[in-house]
Amino acid sequence: MTERLSTSSLAGTTGAAAGDRLPPARFAYDRHTWKEIAHLLANLPAALLGFIYVVTMLSVGVGLTVTVIGLPLLAVGLRGARQLGRLERGRARMLLGVRVDEPSPLPLRSERGFFAELWMSLKDPVGWRTVLYEFIRFPWGVVTFCVTLTSLFVLWPVLPFIARGLANVDRAMVRGLLSPSDELERRIAELESDRGVVVDTAAADLRRIERDLHDGAQARLVNLAMGLGLAKEKLLEDPDAAAAMVDEAHGEVKLALQELRDLARGIHPAVLTDRGLDAALSSVASRCTVPVRVTVDLAERPAAAIEGIAYFTVSELLQNVSKHSGAGSASVEVWRSSDRLLIQVGDNGRGGASLDGGTGMKGLADRLSAVDGLFVVDSPEGGPTTITAELPWRDRTEADAAGSVARR
Repeated sequence: MTERLSTSSLAGTTGAAAGDRLPPARFAYDRHTWKEIAHLLANLPAALLGFIYVVTMLSVGVGLTVTVIGLPLLAVGLRGARQLGRLERGRARMLLGVRVDEPSPLPLRSERGFFAELWMSLKDPVGWRTVLYEFIRFPWGVVTFCVTLTSLFVLWPVLPFIARGLANVDRAMVRGLLSPSDELERRIAELESDRGVVVDTAAADLRRIERDLHDGAQARLVNLAMGLGLAKEKLLEDPDAAAAMVDEAHGEVKLALQELRDLARGIHPAVLTDRGLDAALSSVASRCTVPVRVTVDLAERPAAAIEGIAYFTVSELLQNVSKHSGAGSASVEVWRSSDRLLIQVGDNGRGGASLDGGTGMKGLADRLSAVDGLFVVDSPEGGPTTITAELPWRDRTEADAAGSVARR
């Protein structure tokens, strides 16, 4: 028994030693290695072309800065450097497997003026990093070409290891100098897009207010003025007809006041300013054709701008429930989670709602996106529908409170 245990132990020890032993050396001449070798050999001609371009561009642009064409030439040269960077990212992606996002394009717009566009091009960080990359890569391209070509004939047994090390340096250079400026560039591009959405939304709101005033209250007030003028003329000739006209004008005044109140409520309702989201959303729910249960769980009020966006989001969603859902009941829930304000509107209707369904949801999604919000629609055919909106929470400031007091 003892002898059997000793033999088993010895066999286990031998197996462990065999498992710890390194695998036999072999040369990794696979397709990845050949791609790396091709990249390193192509470094010299690519680096030479890039170096000639940036040296010529800088010398001509900087040398002619004493004239009126120097800076524009330099700006055009930096835009060309961007294209060199695009080609290098493509080469690295194809041969080295490096996935680097394309930098966002320069936000050029003709209405900004020539000098603003010129200055934006001259301070473009992507173009200047590409220029630095081409300067550094020229001597590096000479080194990699010579080492790789020599190793291909003299040191071919260890060439895969040499190629991997040199290619890793190239990968680091591409990631470090040709990649976007992390979150900053992406954030700038998002803000550029969001600013356009905000401007378009504000313009559309102004057009709506102008149309409502022109077609509603203004038309009624014109009719009122004409009616009172006729009543004034008949006051002495036919007092009874004049009294009837005045009575009719009194009804027009009431209707005009009601339309003005509705318009003011559409701009910013007084109940929202005075009493907050709970009372304002309950008021909106009372006008919905579907019974709505409103639950607002907020310990404090958010900033006035966020509160207004939340109100109009729920208001438009409840209008969609009234017009399109065919629901028997609906619910509105509002609560705070960390630094986000969450809104959830649901109904038990027919479903099928989508952002491209023509019910204004795309506009809501754009408005929320412009303030770093989210808008998610879950509405399968047959229902139910649940729409979740998320807004950044910002605390109510003293300016918001002062504005509320002034409006009251």
